[in-house]
Amino acid sequence: MRILIVEDNPKVAKLLKIACEKFPASCDMSTSGKIAISLCEITNYDAVILDLGLPDFDGLEVLKILRKRDYHFPVLVLTARGNIQDRITGLDLGADDYLVKPFSIEELLARLRALLRRPGTLAGSMLIHGNIKLDLCSKHLDIQGEPLFLGKTEIAILSYLISNAGITVSKDAMKDRLYGFDDDVSENAIQVAIHRLRKKLVCAGATFELKTLRGIGYILHVEKVTA
Repeated sequence: MRILIVEDNPKVAKLLKIACEKFPASCDMSTSGKIAISLCEITNYDAVILDLGLPDFDGLEVLKILRKRDYHFPVLVLTARGNIQDRITGLDLGADDYLVKPFSIEELLARLRALLRRPGTLAGSMLIHGNIKLDLCSKHLDIQGEPLFLGKTEIAILSYLISNAGITVSKDAMKDRLYGFDDDVSENAIQVAIHRLRKKLVCAGATFELKTLRGIGYILHVEKVTA
């Protein structure tokens, strides 16, 4: 899962990033509306947390631009404005929920979970592939009815590959999906995570094959190739 945090207060932004990583989610940060819009043009986000008090644009203007460009990810608006009319305006422009400052991290996470459970959002769906079921909200995975524990990176990799089953996913695309722009990622981090995930799936009896196409990327086949 990937979330964009649009907040110009460094302390608040850092707290939001730490909180969202509990999902788990990789986070990109933006301190301005202009940067936020540019990031949305090149990245597929599962959700956006948008502060209204930005240095360049009003957050509502950013929201208006994003919806006009047909970005349908859920947007949770943060604001110090408690005025009812401001909330109504934001909802009319396409906000999915409002959270008034000051707020608790627990409430923010609960509201974000609720948004991501809504129909039409990736994190609210049950992914089924072969003999596995993966609930992206609870992070629960079972194979043939038996639970299998995966780490947060393994869950993120598997969900992305299932969503692109039968399609080759390049290493760069995988890296962009899993990590924020500012994350320091070692060259073989994804390769190691893929190897660990593949081993767990094989041991658990998954009926599909996760293949590495050397120099190209990764692909999830519908059924595991057997001799």
